[in-house]
Amino acid sequence: MKTLLVCTSVSHGNTRRVAAAMGEVLGARVVTPEEVSTSEPAGYDLVGFGSGVFSRRMHPDLLGFVRLLPASSGRAFVFATSGLPPWTSAPFTRPAVRLLEGKGYQVEGTFTCRGFDTWAPFKLIGGINRRRPDGDDLAAARAFAEGLRLGR
Repeated sequence: MKTLLVCTSVSHGNTRRVAAAMGEVLGARVVTPEEVSTSEPAGYDLVGFGSGVFSRRMHPDLLGFVRLLPASSGRAFVFATSGLPPWTSAPFTRPAVRLLEGKGYQVEGTFTCRGFDTWAPFKLIGGINRRRPDGDDLAAARAFAEGLRLGR
């Protein structure tokens, strides 16, 4: 299965580490939105879109890339890292999922985990989730990717 992971990871490399763990399982190429054209994902069997969360939203570079994608009938998934847990009523990944579904993608699932965060108030105390994503988070990312690989 030919897989591409489009990932924006700007603060501490949290999301890039998760993408790398998933990429090992999926044999995926991991790129930033700037490293790939919006037409390229159409050439893949599965495409993952991920970023860190900033002010309860995925990174604007990633969302902007998704907005520019042409229509597709491909398979996709969304992943994110965040200092705070997602709200059940408004998951961080929902806007990206809706954008992808609006483009015709079949979204196979979402994955989120906590990550080291030094955003505004947390910087004053040295950040939160200093050691995240940790081994358990990366194992969960690999298990999620294995489920995608096996079509579960």
